[in-house]
Amino acid sequence: MQTIHRSQTLFVGVDVHKDTHTAVALSPFGKKIFEMTIGNEAEDFISLVEKTKVEAEKSGLVPSFGLDSLDAQGVAEVMIQKIDTLPVYTLTEEAQEAKQIRELSLEREWLVKERSRLKNQLHILLHRIHNTGYRAKFKDPFSKKALRYWSRSIPKNTDAILAQRTKRALRRILDLREEIQEIEEELETMMKENKQTLSTASGCGTVIAAEMIGEIGDIARFHSPGALAKYAGCAPREHSSGKTIRWRKTKSGNRRLNRSFHRMALSQISRSGNDAARVYFKRKISEGKTKAQALVCLRRQLVNVVWMMMGHKTEYRYPQEKVVDFFS
Repeated sequence: MQTIHRSQTLFVGVDVHKDTHTAVALSPFGKKIFEMTIGNEAEDFISLVEKTKVEAEKSGLVPSFGLDSLDAQGVAEVMIQKIDTLPVYTLTEEAQEAKQIRELSLEREWLVKERSRLKNQLHILLHRIHNTGYRAKFKDPFSKKALRYWSRSIPKNTDAILAQRTKRALRRILDLREEIQEIEEELETMMKENKQTLSTASGCGTVIAAEMIGEIGDIARFHSPGALAKYAGCAPREHSSGKTIRWRKTKSGNRRLNRSFHRMALSQISRSGNDAARVYFKRKISEGKTKAQALVCLRRQLVNVVWMMMGHKTEYRYPQEKVVDFFS
């Protein structure tokens, strides 16, 4: 914004909250024109716009809004001083799609945690009813078949309260299984409709792919794989002293995205994983790195793969004839 335009602008900073928002308008010279607190309904925002128009006409200025979680007056002051360097925020179609995927992914994560909590409770309840023998009855005591069996096999002489608690826990776990399955199907459908190809990569199924897409958002935000690696906390940080050069893992970055890359790397070096990833992993160990350090290196290389796949909407391609170290 040129100086001549800045001198004709009414800067309005908005401090946003969950239920109410506070707006402060400043002249180009930092004088407070008005302060207004509004609700979270459409008519409240319309009243703010109308108030701003009236004050702008009185002062002969053109309104300019700024939104941030900082103090509203501080936002307006920043706009006055640094309006030329502030980025323009736009919500792209890719970002909107990623937001929807993220919401579903988070809902699934919460349901899985709730299911794990109920399983721990059910372990105690089944032990009280069937003693330790319940563990040998089924390979997975929480499979669909097992859950229905436990619901039918409660002895008649069981304490009434204990029996009711067990039946409620069994019903909730069965319901959670169906809800989680339903969400996973929705995620798979959404990613196909949005032409997302991450789930074609080795070690990256629907769940992990949804986590990555949801946390990354619009891949155009990251100008290079290095930028994405730093955002995900997958870029080692230098801790050197004198002639000794060291690199360490960083705890910064998006931890949910970092966890997704970690799980993908573990899957790639498993027996059913990716031969090329295992070659790279073993090569790093042969160079003197520990297994943990080699896994960090592999995770960083997977960032490059994900960045390319999301940027170009391409499917994952496996080595065809012989196993080659495609990370080298």
